[in-house]
Amino acid sequence: MNRRNTVLALLALAVAPLRAAAQRPGKIWRIGFLSSESPSSFRTRVEALRVGLRELGYDEGKNLLIEFRWAEGENDRLPELAAELVRRKVDVLVTHGSLPTRAAKNATTTIPIVFAVNADVVAMGFVTSLARPGGNITGSIFFVSELNAKRIELLKEVFPRITQLAVLVNPDSPARRPILQVMETTARSLKVTLHEFPVRRPHEFDSAFAAMVKKRVGAVELNDDPMFIANAAVIAELASKRRLPSIGFSEFVEAGGLMSYGVNFLGLFRRAAFFVDKILKGAKPGDIPIEQATRFELTINRTVAKALGLTIPQSVLVRADRVIE
Repeated sequence: MNRRNTVLALLALAVAPLRAAAQRPGKIWRIGFLSSESPSSFRTRVEALRVGLRELGYDEGKNLLIEFRWAEGENDRLPELAAELVRRKVDVLVTHGSLPTRAAKNATTTIPIVFAVNADVVAMGFVTSLARPGGNITGSIFFVSELNAKRIELLKEVFPRITQLAVLVNPDSPARRPILQVMETTARSLKVTLHEFPVRRPHEFDSAFAAMVKKRVGAVELNDDPMFIANAAVIAELASKRRLPSIGFSEFVEAGGLMSYGVNFLGLFRRAAFFVDKILKGAKPGDIPIEQATRFELTINRTVAKALGLTIPQSVLVRADRVIE
């Protein structure tokens, strides 16, 4: 019996390290998330990213940590915030929009960067090819210039008498000029004159809308700038107060804007997890083709239309993906 007990004891000692190794936590991946806005304004988009990661087996607190850096609308903070995440030696950097992506790209040439959503990254010089982006960057884009041009067409279809259109722009955005060039071509073909109203900080919205009234514009269009998205409710309220028909992105119409036409941003943030997963499993970001958004949604807020005394043509209503009553 003593010999038997001795053998069992030796076996137990031999197996113990194997059990310990099996119970030892595996690799904990670190993702850095860089945004020009605030946590509250991007809560739903961040949650969409988290859902996508969970679906692929990543569990925050167990095998995943996400480090967030928010510029809170102060875009000049982005370079230092990007540098902080690089110093933290994150495994992947996730961004959205041109300014955070540029800050991340300037901060590192080695850490992989995934942009959840961006404008035409070839036109902005981030990559030379969508099929093979090269370098350390990949993600999803939508051709924001064409999207904004389509918004002008929709406004003109709904309100054919419009000849003067306000365009809310962030002059600091590198995507601004390419967007406006395409919009101006479309506007000329529809005999509409565009007027730019620059806004860099939230406190400038009120004066921008006051200037629109003085200019006697017939409607307002806003670009998909992160700062505008973060202040969608403020912009919607000002448009209603000034009784201006308006069109923008999905958060805008949800917050009280008249119409939105755009991509499904929650779907794109969820899709960003796919890129992150491929990179963490060994793929090089430069070899992962950049994807283009293909689904666009039209939403109309009839409650706002009624409050402004506006009638949306039936031909447009039947094409809407969603009508808010």
